[in-house]
Amino acid sequence: MAVARLGPGQSLAAARAPRAAVLWVIALAGFAAAGVTVALALTSDHVDEPGVQALLVDWILFGYVLAGTVAWWRRPESRFGPLMLAAGFAFFLSALSWSNEAVPFTIGIAFDLVPAALYLHLFLAFPSGRLTRPIERVLVGTAYFTACGVQLVGLALGGFGPDNVLAVASEPDAAYTLLRIQLVVLSVLCLAGIPVRRFDHTSRPLRRRLTLLVDALGLGLAMIAFLYLSGAFGLVNGQLTFETIRRATFFVIGLAPLVFLAGLLHARLARSAVGDLIVEMRASQAPGDVRDSLARALRDPTLTLVYWLPEFENWVDVEGRPVVLEELGGDRATTLIEHEGRHVAALVHDPSLNEEPELLDAVVATAAIALDNARLNVELKARLDELRGSRARIVEAGDSERRRLERNLHDGAQQRLVAVALQLRLLQSRIRRDPATAEQLVTSASDELSQSLEELRELARGLHPAVLEHGLAGALNSLATRSAVVTSVAYEVPEQLPKPVELAAYFVACEALTNTAKYAGASEASVHVWRSERTMVIEISDDGIGGADDAHGSGLRGLADRVEALDGTLRVASLPGAGTIVTAEMPCGS
Repeated sequence: MAVARLGPGQSLAAARAPRAAVLWVIALAGFAAAGVTVALALTSDHVDEPGVQALLVDWILFGYVLAGTVAWWRRPESRFGPLMLAAGFAFFLSALSWSNEAVPFTIGIAFDLVPAALYLHLFLAFPSGRLTRPIERVLVGTAYFTACGVQLVGLALGGFGPDNVLAVASEPDAAYTLLRIQLVVLSVLCLAGIPVRRFDHTSRPLRRRLTLLVDALGLGLAMIAFLYLSGAFGLVNGQLTFETIRRATFFVIGLAPLVFLAGLLHARLARSAVGDLIVEMRASQAPGDVRDSLARALRDPTLTLVYWLPEFENWVDVEGRPVVLEELGGDRATTLIEHEGRHVAALVHDPSLNEEPELLDAVVATAAIALDNARLNVELKARLDELRGSRARIVEAGDSERRRLERNLHDGAQQRLVAVALQLRLLQSRIRRDPATAEQLVTSASDELSQSLEELRELARGLHPAVLEHGLAGALNSLATRSAVVTSVAYEVPEQLPKPVELAAYFVACEALTNTAKYAGASEASVHVWRSERTMVIEISDDGIGGADDAHGSGLRGLADRVEALDGTLRVASLPGAGTIVTAEMPCGS
């Protein structure tokens, strides 16, 4: 059972998972960075309480490197994993400012504010790792410029002490003022990012475990803003020191990857509960029950299940009613389910389910047999609905045909025969007295009888064409000769076809050529008959204006019923301006 996941209005791009060697290198780099952080803190001559400081940085470093590695491995098409890795290592780079050496100290100061910009980026880009709206790009771009570009200006002005190797001027006061501006701007950007994300009306609400992660990231942004504003304006004093706020902020920032990993564990536990779905699938195979079971297993009550019916070449709901898959999708995601290279069903669900591909795959694989069986049930419903409609149309067509015959007989041959009877009575009274008049009456009666006979023959031809007694090829050639449009016939069936098949094929050609003459505005048409294995195919095409619709008009619909009664199919291809092709396929034995 193959599964293809589509996002809202588009398909997910294929992406390769990183190699195991790359993941191991990242993990080892994280351990090495943690060790360097501890060493820098313990040997620094300007860090208070080095053990606590190193512990807080490593708390963030380990969490983001671990969560980022797992996220990148599970969802390589998402940029969220690499962003988490970048955030973790950015905290390590900022810790280089603890060094007693000038170059690493300067690098640490240059990256000191970058973690805040990365954290804002992480918050706004969750869960895909991509910024989708202009306001998000403006906020993140401004944050990076403030954290990186403006910070370099402050270093160039000679701020941050004598170990600054990038100083080209000696304006420490100006550098300090610029730093305060940076802290205020970054605080405003962090606070602005929270409502931008929370009031994003373009996306559906996230699932509960994903909402918890967004809330954790949002709390971290609020803490960063409070920390920076406290540093810029000295908002705190006494027991609630700046260092206390800093440590609390680092602790909250480190919680986000734990929430992420807890969500992964929750998803894995949900996948382990797929066993309940197996029991439900065995207990009931009704299409509606299958949909309800899948909705419970995926924890998505809005789930919509549709089935693909290859014979009808369309999607239908659980009741067998035709639906348009694209119209169901909208801002939701679609998972196409295939079996042996053919469509079976599709799930239209909350887009956030794409963040749990293992759960989605496990549920779909478990329900594979039930889905196929349910599809057969739905197909049976669709066939029954089509059969009911076909029966109603056949009854209506029979009544209409009887009314037509009655009208034609009453208005045509019947009236003429009554007139002949009257003329014969007149002839009987005048045959001896007025021979000349009698002769005229005989001639008139003979003409009326001839016309009546011709009308009756025409009616009989409509009931069963006598020309078919000489075979379908001859009948089609005769039909092409009488057609108002220049028509060519190609007949490539050497053996005799069953009579019902010949009759149905003849009426298909007759109706199609009649429509061509009346509505198509065509200059020429063609009739092609051939055999494909055990199927006879007749195709009538023209070069007219196209736009025909077999769903409207009783002619083509009645022909479809006639063809389907022989277990065949009738298709009409008629794009505007591209002519019309009517194709009927009917089984004709071995």
